[in-house]
Amino acid sequence: MKALIVGAKGQLGRGLQATAPADAMLTCVDVDELDITQPEAVQAFVARERPDLLFNAAAYTAVDKAEQEEELALAINGTAVGTLADAARAVGARFVHVSTDFVFDGLAGVPYRPDAPTAPLSAYGRTKLVGEELAGPNALIVRTAWVYAPTGGNFVRTMLRLMGERPEVRVVADQIGTPTYAPGLASALWTMARAGITGLHHYTDSGAASWYDFAVAIQEEALAAGLLGQEARIVPIPSSDYPTPATRPHYSVLDKASTFAALGGPTPHWRANLRVMIAAIKSEG
Repeated sequence: MKALIVGAKGQLGRGLQATAPADAMLTCVDVDELDITQPEAVQAFVARERPDLLFNAAAYTAVDKAEQEEELALAINGTAVGTLADAARAVGARFVHVSTDFVFDGLAGVPYRPDAPTAPLSAYGRTKLVGEELAGPNALIVRTAWVYAPTGGNFVRTMLRLMGERPEVRVVADQIGTPTYAPGLASALWTMARAGITGLHHYTDSGAASWYDFAVAIQEEALAAGLLGQEARIVPIPSSDYPTPATRPHYSVLDKASTFAALGGPTPHWRANLRVMIAAIKSEG
């Protein structure tokens, strides 16, 4: 089985490589090797490689910056997805695309089903919704949220740094979602893709948390593992105390019932995967 991973240097791209099945022959590229906003280059590359699976792990993820760069975000998160989907279709490859909880407005108060009405609040969310539409009906599209991994820029690593530098850290407490460990997401994508599953699905770790809850858990696990030498005071604040250019949904927990059915059971709880992540960081020194 040949698999092409686009966006291979990101958190999810690295996770897809680390969790690839033994029989997978991987071709891994990032923007320095393939600019997915160039249709002719994409079509030629995919035609040459002729993968059985094409994973799109590439994305414009600078949520706040996208408010000023929506055209660029749309080129990467929207138009390029259609280009990749067309190229995959041309060689008979299954196309796997990853989207976001930010396609919702966060007003529901209950977990969002895959078929729930969308209403993105930000440029990032709007561009990701376009990508979903352009991926096509035969693609596997998986929405996720709050992705983190042992490497790369993410909330966990930022919190560990700030807690090691400051006596006090202020964290938003009125945005509720679910953290997602990138290797777990990657493993699920492999399982679903190899099973031939298509359509729109949701994947995060199990449970729910505010960013404040997540930060408290990060410190507790890091202290227990010896990654932090002292305890910082974590102060819960409302979103209004931390204004950002992009509006974020206050509640974006995703309903994962269809995904759990496809995977044969629920995903690990976010706290359990956080512990795995902390152990991985410690082992890497």
